[in-house]
Amino acid sequence: MDYLLNALLAVLAVAAGWFFSLFNTKRAGSRAQLERKRLIEEADREAEQIRGAARDESREWIEDQRATFNAEVKEFRGELKESERRLAKREDSLERKMDLLNKKEKKLEREEINSKSREQDITKQQNELDQLIEEERNKLYKVTNLSKQDAEKMVIERTERDLDHERDVMVSRMVERVKEESERKAQTILASVIQRCASTYTQEITTSSIELPNDEMKGRVIGREGRNIRAFEKATGVDVIVDDTPGVITLSCFDSIRREMARRALETLIADGRIHPTRIEEVVAETKKEMNELIQKTGKQVSFDLDLPGLHSKVITLLGRLRFRTSYGQNVLAHSIECSNLAGMIAGELGLDVQLAKRCALFHDIGKAVDHQFEGGHPEIGANLLKRYDEPPEVVNSAASHHNDVPQEFIYSVITQAADSISGSRPGARGESLERYIKRLEKLESLVTTFPGVKTANAIQAGREVRVFVNAHKVNDKKAIRLCHDISKEIESQLTYPGEIKVTLIRETRVVEYAR
Repeated sequence: MDYLLNALLAVLAVAAGWFFSLFNTKRAGSRAQLERKRLIEEADREAEQIRGAARDESREWIEDQRATFNAEVKEFRGELKESERRLAKREDSLERKMDLLNKKEKKLEREEINSKSREQDITKQQNELDQLIEEERNKLYKVTNLSKQDAEKMVIERTERDLDHERDVMVSRMVERVKEESERKAQTILASVIQRCASTYTQEITTSSIELPNDEMKGRVIGREGRNIRAFEKATGVDVIVDDTPGVITLSCFDSIRREMARRALETLIADGRIHPTRIEEVVAETKKEMNELIQKTGKQVSFDLDLPGLHSKVITLLGRLRFRTSYGQNVLAHSIECSNLAGMIAGELGLDVQLAKRCALFHDIGKAVDHQFEGGHPEIGANLLKRYDEPPEVVNSAASHHNDVPQEFIYSVITQAADSISGSRPGARGESLERYIKRLEKLESLVTTFPGVKTANAIQAGREVRVFVNAHKVNDKKAIRLCHDISKEIESQLTYPGEIKVTLIRETRVVEYAR
């Protein structure tokens, strides 16, 4: 189109030139006619060239536009065919889905009809069953002469018996599983700890008898009209017993430290030979000072040996006092040190804080150092003292709970109790009087025989085991397990004893006949 416009403009220009030349020709005359012809011819030639070029360019443009249009039309037709193909495919898929939905809908309708029919049948059968059950129940009431309440009670009792049986079975299984696992682990740990603990199996008995070189020394100890012995008793706070036993003087006092101080002072006086009230006061004062220094030295040495630095000075004093305290013939300080080492080993096996476990076990009997000065048991006294001296809660609870006076709140309390049992129950660790020993065994047997179903109970192994014989008609195998557990728990709560007591329950049925 631009070429045509240019050609028209050229033609117009030529025409304008022609008119202009004609106008000039008329004015100029004939002289310009030749020039005008020449110009006209040139304009015609140029116009013809321009028209030819415009025609060629127009033809090329038209051909390009036609080709572009044909290509676009072809592409559009292809896309249209592809869309038609996809649409036809989608229509086929929708038709299949519609057919499937129609089939499912018909199937659901059939199933709904069948379910309604089955529901009606079930309802009818349920009604018939209820009617039959009611008839059978009425017949049962008539046959057994039982009311509805009596029958329900009988069913409930039977159900309770079945549940009791199932509970006993489950309890026995759980107890066996827990016992196997816990005993295996505990035995492994305790066996390792006991093998590592090397201690002397001896029993210490604090004596208060002093041997004299001759009977003359006994008179010098008594003094004129007993003045020396009165001065000695006043200065030391102990009772001096002089009997007919030759060469022996006995010191009696409930305070073991005062008794030890009096023993040392009297031995010093006897060795010195100068015995009179003034000398007695001097020697007792010196001995008291030596005892205090010995107590402090002993406490510091214990803390050093067990690697427990930073102890309160009062706690160190209490530890030193335990050196002169015995329990069942066992030295309390040696027992506490042994418990500390055992607890540290157990804590090491369990991956716990070894130093804290040793600290808990060392102080568990600290109340015995002053239990004659305060009211209450030594666990309570020891816990109050440790709390006053800012010991950790684990240490305080271990001291308070190692005899189960209060609940055990930390694992270190359990370890302390285990270490105390090991140290106190090993052979030769403790001793007790024959009378007290017999009373303990009698109390153990009488406690066990109070349980229903128990015929007899025999304490053996020096009270370390009690064998319980039960009535086989009143106690079955399942109840025997629960009864044995209850007996052990009652022994734990009612009796105080070193170590542990094994409860062996025996149930048997004996049948006796005579051949005549």
